[in-house]
Amino acid sequence: MKQILVASDFSSAAGNAMEYAMSLAKVLEMEVCVIHAIGPTEGVNNNTYAAIFIDDYYNNKRQALKEWAAKYSDKDEYKDIEVNTVCGVGFLKSVIGKYIDEHHVEILVMGITGATGITGIVGSNVSAVVSVVKIPTLIIPLESKFANEPTITLATDYETRLSAHDVNALNEMVSALGSEKMQVLYVAEKADIKRIEAEESRLRSLIKNTELEFNYLNNSRPLNGIMEFVEKNDTDILCLVKHHHNIVYRLFNRSTVNQVMNKSVKAILVLHE
Repeated sequence: MKQILVASDFSSAAGNAMEYAMSLAKVLEMEVCVIHAIGPTEGVNNNTYAAIFIDDYYNNKRQALKEWAAKYSDKDEYKDIEVNTVCGVGFLKSVIGKYIDEHHVEILVMGITGATGITGIVGSNVSAVVSVVKIPTLIIPLESKFANEPTITLATDYETRLSAHDVNALNEMVSALGSEKMQVLYVAEKADIKRIEAEESRLRSLIKNTELEFNYLNNSRPLNGIMEFVEKNDTDILCLVKHHHNIVYRLFNRSTVNQVMNKSVKAILVLHE
């Protein structure tokens, strides 16, 4: 069965992401796996545990993760959702990457604490993971909550080409969530009518489970324009396509977005080419 993978560091941000993932799993009828990365030297350099007791340290971590996940999975509304936990030794991006390579993961969910101290698109850990995974990654700010029939905005430009896997995942999510309309915000450096028509037709052929409403932005301050648009339209999930040459994704790798991200966007879904 398809899985939603949730990264946990036992923080409140991870807990909020877990709540979001459980609600999403219920709608999508998927399993949930909670994953925790144990640092390569964790336990060995710990004052309490000598190297000889490393297995005990790892077992204690596995048990702690099971108990942490149970706080959410034991709720009555989630009783029909299968939840598993796994601890891996290594850096977070390596542990998550290895798990995804070996399992049928549909969506990765990660929490962030907010704008303070964030670097890159959403933070050092999340940025590192997003740079290596090839599946849709849903980033949940601490203040965000799951929304029934969410308003979804896809911010894109003419260079993006979604992967078949991400197109399928987006279609499944839109259909299951009951979103009757999805906003498409084209960020264009210059207008080309023929290309606009071709791109609209292409997206309509790919995203079939909802009505697409096209909007255009070509001002000199595209970042501000995007944030103003998603705030004005009460966007719940902002979709970005990961591509280093993509003007939209480049904008969201600048630290300035962190000052307004949580005020305007409830969640960010990173898709891939």
